[in-house]
Amino acid sequence: MKKLMKYASFFYTGVGIQPYSKRGDSEKNRLRDSIVFWSNVINLTMVGICESIYVYSAYKEDKFLEAVTVMSYIGFDIVGLSKMFFIRWKKTAITEMMEELEDIYPRGKVEEERYNLDKYLGSCSRISLTYSSLYSVLIWTFNLFCVMEYWVYEKWLNIRVVGKTLPYLMYIPWNYENSWSYYPLLFSQNFAGYTAAAGQISTDLLLCAVATQVVMHFDYLSSTMEHHKLSGNWQEDSRFLADSVRYHERILRLSDVVNDIFGIPLLLNFMVSSFVICFVGFQMTVGVPPDVVIKLFLFLFSSMSQVYLICHYGQMVADASYGVSVATYNQNWNQADVRYERALVIIIARAQKVTFLKATIFLDITRSTMTDLLQISYKFFALLRTMYTQ
Repeated sequence: MKKLMKYASFFYTGVGIQPYSKRGDSEKNRLRDSIVFWSNVINLTMVGICESIYVYSAYKEDKFLEAVTVMSYIGFDIVGLSKMFFIRWKKTAITEMMEELEDIYPRGKVEEERYNLDKYLGSCSRISLTYSSLYSVLIWTFNLFCVMEYWVYEKWLNIRVVGKTLPYLMYIPWNYENSWSYYPLLFSQNFAGYTAAAGQISTDLLLCAVATQVVMHFDYLSSTMEHHKLSGNWQEDSRFLADSVRYHERILRLSDVVNDIFGIPLLLNFMVSSFVICFVGFQMTVGVPPDVVIKLFLFLFSSMSQVYLICHYGQMVADASYGVSVATYNQNWNQADVRYERALVIIIARAQKVTFLKATIFLDITRSTMTDLLQISYKFFALLRTMYTQ
């Protein structure tokens, strides 16, 4: 469990969140986490408010491109903040979910091999490391881009005057460029950018770790059902069926808990991501400098990777849950007792009701959801282009 959770725990620690209660948590650690969390939240909220004021003033002054640029930053902030608060709100439910996962987690070398644990652990670790690295490159590229421009273009190459600029456009009611206040502002924006990114990365990685275990249990149940050898004794075979049904119901209840915890953040994630992808794509098509295009491409690629990651795990859960029905049918039931065959029909019928990751009741998440999101983003993109050219 610790290996599955290590990447999510790392980023949660950075924003002062313990997503679930652990034995041995001291009052000192809880106080430290609370201070870190509220420092992150207050700073990110203040930056978000200043960005919102900037959007309003830019729109009034007909600076359409700048307004769109900052709106993509605001969307990024909203998703990060919402995920952080929802995880704190659902801490009790997450603790109960993790205890349930711990209870059915394979223990010992024999069980680990039967569950094929190394396969799922390796897959989850690779995806988590790749995703978190990509997002970290994105946020620190944005955070340090203005500093690198200053040192490369102005101080090293001497080809243009860059001046002291900030990573993100926001409303600041004084001249900070020639003042000591530039450095606290630079730190504040870097701090806010990291908070928004870490808030998203940590929750996404937690979802990946939990979804991986749900898939593992569905696959183990499928393998057990398909390769079970009937004894011919109804009493013994019926006990096997009863144990399998209880295990199946336990996985299904766990899936419902996952949807209850992550449903609202996922819905908000998809809604805001469609706008962010649209805004960033729009900025890339209006003639920005090549170095800015690279920065925007990283932003666009990371946003799309986040959505695809969620859709990928949603598809895995759906496929694994439906696979139980196929595996049950493939069992060698030809010579079984007629009561056993009737029971198998009920199990197959239940397993054919596919279990999805859900963004509340509005959206079942599969890979096709990615296509739907891109279609919506393109429609908004076309609308923005039309407004910009008129």
